[in-house]
Amino acid sequence: MPILSFSSRDIDLVTGKRTMTIRRKWKRPLRVGDRLHCYWNLVSKDREKVFEAVVTDVETVSFRELRENDELAREDGFRDAKQLEEEFQRMYQGELTDDTEFQVIRFRKLPVDEWEGKRIDEKAMITRRADILFDSGKFSKSELCYTAALRIDPNDVYILNRLGDNLTRLGRFDEALENYRRAIMIEPENPYIWNNMAITLLNAGRVDEALEASERALKIKHDPDLLYWRGVMLEVAGKPLEALESYERSLEIDPRNAEVWTARGNLLSDLGRMEEAIESYNSALELALEDEQDPNVWNRKGNALLELERFNEALECYRRAIEMEPENDVYWTNMGVALLELERFDEALEAFNRALMINPKNEDAGILREECLENL
Repeated sequence: MPILSFSSRDIDLVTGKRTMTIRRKWKRPLRVGDRLHCYWNLVSKDREKVFEAVVTDVETVSFRELRENDELAREDGFRDAKQLEEEFQRMYQGELTDDTEFQVIRFRKLPVDEWEGKRIDEKAMITRRADILFDSGKFSKSELCYTAALRIDPNDVYILNRLGDNLTRLGRFDEALENYRRAIMIEPENPYIWNNMAITLLNAGRVDEALEASERALKIKHDPDLLYWRGVMLEVAGKPLEALESYERSLEIDPRNAEVWTARGNLLSDLGRMEEAIESYNSALELALEDEQDPNVWNRKGNALLELERFNEALECYRRAIEMEPENDVYWTNMGVALLELERFDEALEAFNRALMINPKNEDAGILREECLENL
């Protein structure tokens, strides 16, 4: 019973987009008609059977031939033969010579009801794999999986919705909207799909339509997350006071959402209401675990304190931000401003120098550094 193991590089094999793989020749070479049992990450704890297949064609080639065949390399999912060579050298760790033999294996995936071994829910398996890839930011690969799962069940609302989310992250907004519309035709009273459609419309620059979809979602369910997104859309639409009201309605329902407190703080800061903004930032920071705090919240709080001329407090905020993200030139520049206001010119100069080391194109740091030098 020949067994093949696939990894994330082979996602197009799992989805059926590709039906060929190249493997080092075994002691018992594969033959046409052999039954393949194929697994995902066979040697890891995430091991999972993905399909069975029948070998339809086998060709034996040398490593030398592989290194010279761009077409074959591309068929196996590589950019060219050079990339294939580099990957195989990494995999086989100095064991390869020009004469090392490989098999080019072509196969036909079998329907689950024709499997010899334990059968699986293929749609669930592919969807699970898609979710893992999506959550790790591998959107091109997760799109392949969601699309493959949808071929098995074209009316699965969860997959339609997730594929819409996926396509949005790839910037393919029209395709994303089509998937949301298909999902809504099946579940017209699902507020979260309406909201996801609204987010995609917002990303596509169709703000009025985004607000309409958001309003439809909120008519179905008065949900704090939906109110948060409504606030985001109202900000983009240039309606800050309505956006603020939406954030506050969200916090009335769920006062422990740090993300909404942060959004409220940013908006209040933009409106010049610094004292209220600082209160919002404090709430956001109190709700986040120490190792989960957002350095940008500390930075924005520092900016609000700077506006109020509370320079020592602002300085401490910038220090906290830099502790979490030491290679952020903007945080170093802001720290330099606070130090400059406190007439601590030597320390300010060090901060501006550090900002310029990280980003030599930081014009603000360059100008402020010259001001420091004039005061030394």
